[in-house]
Amino acid sequence: MTGAATAEHFPALVLNADFRPLSYYPLSLWSWQDTVKAVFLDRVNIVSEYDRAVRSVAFEMKLPSVVSLKTYVKPALYPAFTRFNVFLRDRFVCQYCGCKHELTFDHLVPRARGGETRWDNVVAACSPCNLAKGAKSLAQSGMRLSQHPYRPTVFELHRNGRMFPPNYLHESWLDYLYWDTELDP
Repeated sequence: MTGAATAEHFPALVLNADFRPLSYYPLSLWSWQDTVKAVFLDRVNIVSEYDRAVRSVAFEMKLPSVVSLKTYVKPALYPAFTRFNVFLRDRFVCQYCGCKHELTFDHLVPRARGGETRWDNVVAACSPCNLAKGAKSLAQSGMRLSQHPYRPTVFELHRNGRMFPPNYLHESWLDYLYWDTELDP
């Protein structure tokens, strides 16, 4: 690899066999090493390449910028319950005041009162709102939700993820990514 940019600056966008990204948020990217390995193991098709190459004594290969899996991976219908996925479902906004900073998650039925950590009992909340609600029920707190919690589908999280495009998008990726810039995140 020659020049100022090193190989770690050349990730590959990974598409499913149907040419849709495996994930929008985080964007499905592989390091150049993982991508080259997948090419040699015949697990992916190269769709597009960078102008940069990796070389050995007997071999030279342009770094793939977009690859598609040879075998279709059926996406799960429902995502795993994680803090990040709760924030993504709630569009990284406090469900009480609309603030986008200091996010935590709040149990509608407080854990101190037997509330469980589940999709239908947890919302994104900024620290001040979470502290204000405390161990009170929603009714006792007098606070209102902008959206009631629910278990999202993977499709819904992908849709929400498209509202938050990454800082860097290589031009070879643009034909496969659809960012929803018209909606307010």
